[in-house]
Amino acid sequence: MNNRNVSRLSRVLGVAAAVVLAAFASATAARAEDQKIELKLAHWLPPAHPLQKSVEEWAAAIKDASHGSLTAVIFPAEQLGKAFDHYDLARDGIADASFVNPGYQPGRFPILALSDLPFQYHDAKTGTAALDDWYRAYAAREMKDVHYCFAFMHDPGTLHTRRKVLLPEDVRGLKLRPADATIGNFVTLLGATNVQASAPAARDLLERHVADGIFFPWGSLVLFGIDKVVKYHIDANVYVTTFVWVLNKARYEGLAADQKAVIDAHCNADWAVRFASPWADFEAAGRAKVAAEPGQTILTLTPDQLKTWREAAAPLHHDWAAAVKRAGGDPDAIAQAFAASLAAHHAQY
Repeated sequence: MNNRNVSRLSRVLGVAAAVVLAAFASATAARAEDQKIELKLAHWLPPAHPLQKSVEEWAAAIKDASHGSLTAVIFPAEQLGKAFDHYDLARDGIADASFVNPGYQPGRFPILALSDLPFQYHDAKTGTAALDDWYRAYAAREMKDVHYCFAFMHDPGTLHTRRKVLLPEDVRGLKLRPADATIGNFVTLLGATNVQASAPAARDLLERHVADGIFFPWGSLVLFGIDKVVKYHIDANVYVTTFVWVLNKARYEGLAADQKAVIDAHCNADWAVRFASPWADFEAAGRAKVAAEPGQTILTLTPDQLKTWREAAAPLHHDWAAAVKRAGGDPDAIAQAFAASLAAHHAQY
């Protein structure tokens, strides 16, 4: 190669290097110039609850991935609003992200209510994977006021009572605190009376004999001290409560492109399972704790008894389908997609 060609090649390489360096500098500058934002993350459980750890880990992960431009302060224990109001906290910008129990607002999210029907899940981790995979197709329609992040659930809970309840007919005449709207309908279907209260207020109802029993997960039974006021426990995966983690839409849409990318990378099925896992492990471990306590009776159902409970819950499926039809949805297609997701993730009970 002659000197002229060498010189030409040097100039070309120099220009190319300058372009690469300029692009890198521009990207670095853009990232460095991202507005630093402190997100308000709200939930209604006590700081000792395992969900607190999940929220802390999510906050730490987005801080790390955003190189410190996204930080968060966590408001547990209903500090920003009552448990029933957390969807609206995110919608209205009182919180930038919030932990929502959709079942606290009957009829508002008819499609998602399918996930709360009884006797469906083997465990919270496979169930969460199936739930989030399925609901992503419907979240933008049902939760258009917010930016959907992911859905998840606690480990299956059951019915805990002051007196022995083994079969559906034993429930008639009792006063029970339901876990959500779907279980509330189940209580009514069984001939019992609903006594409403958020999780933090539930023990007081039982202590004052305002309620005879409660639908609750095992670990939280101990955490909230409810094991001190009930003594009979059906040993079956009666229900789960499903939850969503949502963001204020304006806050999300106002983020820089790379900050949005960080949020998107932390709003997926993998993070749904990761978020659910500490709580799932905590609830699953609670059964052994309750069983080891003096005076507690764990009631194991035979296959025929479990079948009787499933049959008692069957009308809830018809009610759900009717509600979805009224909202303009196709319940058969939605239910088929849900069943397929449960099967794909080996989540069936």
